Amino acid sequence: MTLLPRLLLVLVAFASSALLRAAALSEEMAAFLAQPRFDGAMWGVEVVSLDSGQTLFAHQPHLRLSPASNAKLYVGALALARLGGDYRIRTPLLATAAVTAAGELPGDLVVAGRGDPSWGAREKKPAFPSVFAPFVEALRHAGVKRIRGDVVADGTWLRQPPDGAGWTVDDMNFDYGTEISGITLFDNFVELRVTPGAKPGEPCAFEVLEPLSGLTFVNHTRTLAAGATATVETRRNAGTTVVEIIGGVAVDAKSAKTEAPVPRPAQWFAVALKAALERAGIRVDGEARSLVWPETPARAGVRLGEIVSPPLRELVAGFMKPSQNLETDLVFGHLGESRRTADTPAEKRSDDLALDALKEFAREVGIAPNDLVFEEGSGLSRNNLTTADATTRLLAFMAKHRETDAFLASLPIAGVDGSLHRRMKGTAAENNVRAKTGGLRWAASLSGYATLGTGERVAFSFMLNRHVAAEGRRAWKEIDDLTVILAHHGHP
Repeated sequence: MTLLPRLLLVLVAFASSALLRAAALSEEMAAFLAQPRFDGAMWGVEVVSLDSGQTLFAHQPHLRLSPASNAKLYVGALALARLGGDYRIRTPLLATAAVTAAGELPGDLVVAGRGDPSWGAREKKPAFPSVFAPFVEALRHAGVKRIRGDVVADGTWLRQPPDGAGWTVDDMNFDYGTEISGITLFDNFVELRVTPGAKPGEPCAFEVLEPLSGLTFVNHTRTLAAGATATVETRRNAGTTVVEIIGGVAVDAKSAKTEAPVPRPAQWFAVALKAALERAGIRVDGEARSLVWPETPARAGVRLGEIVSPPLRELVAGFMKPSQNLETDLVFGHLGESRRTADTPAEKRSDDLALDALKEFAREVGIAPNDLVFEEGSGLSRNNLTTADATTRLLAFMAKHRETDAFLASLPIAGVDGSLHRRMKGTAAENNVRAKTGGLRWAASLSGYATLGTGERVAFSFMLNRHVAAEGRRAWKEIDDLTVILAHHGHP
């Protein structure tokens, strides 16, 4: 037999083997999805080879479902593609009058916020006073020793409401639903440490871990019997600064933590910055005050300096790894507002501009228009919709993009870090699967990349909606089991 026929036989055998492997994977995944416990639920699933471009498995890939925090994949990809991983957010420090030779600022200091999410981002665990060190240093460099006017935190550059479209009222009582603002601080919530009293029935003690929030706390907690599960939470009625602390901690427990979102976080920032300046020896004669959209921006024409964020690749990883909603919406809003031109209608909001940019990007990726219907960026909205096919198209696009390294590095790694650090340990997915998690009450998702036992690289998107899980079995565990089936394929 000549060389050419032999080569053809080898190629046919290889292709047949690949087809058989794909068929085996399809059969196993289809059997998993067909289990009776998913009756009444909706799955959207697609697996695509990054090496061949072949679709290895698909189940309702064009079904529009809630992605939950898989929405962050789109925001991260959009930001990196449009702004670049080296991009930095620059926050001007302005004044209403020039600094005198004696170091006096005879007017107001204005921090003109641009939505930088990095100030006191909690995943970095900074000490509260350290957040203000760059501001103090910049003012010292500008020669400021005394401010005769006010410290103004101006967040009006970001033109959007404090709550994202499609959020629920309950969301805004928790750390994942804090206000969106052009100026933020410590992800816009304070933490509380609650400790039990000496015996059951006594009030618990509490400590607010970050100062100067302007919140007033009312303690309704009670010490619980030994061995009881802590149930501490906070509630704040909209439009007030009064926070009710409810629930309790077992008498034999050390403590429990909860959190309270801070309304109008720009004001919290202004008050805390004024205190930090005074601690550093820069006297402030005026007040701490804030401005937020749609209030009138401060008029300040003297530039004193600027605060520069870390590179965008770090900001994207900062919201993708831990699935941080506020930081996602800030980057999304910043990107939108940065696209404003002189011809942009004044009533067009920053988040609307960002959504327009996302639609343009989706067309570039090759996503069908009706396969991506978003109204905000973090995924907290119950009205966001996308498909498994749209998400795998996005992942395949970013796998070949110039920012692919930054995008891949931003994703949680199964069993290693981020929102996947405790999941799929001891399986073929551990330290292999890099994917974005997502979870709402009736939505669970996981989309990203994996390398199969055959060495083949794949992009996948798994979305499960309206699944009523059995006692002790969470929807994300179903997603994990399906992911392990994928990652284990081709292994002995």
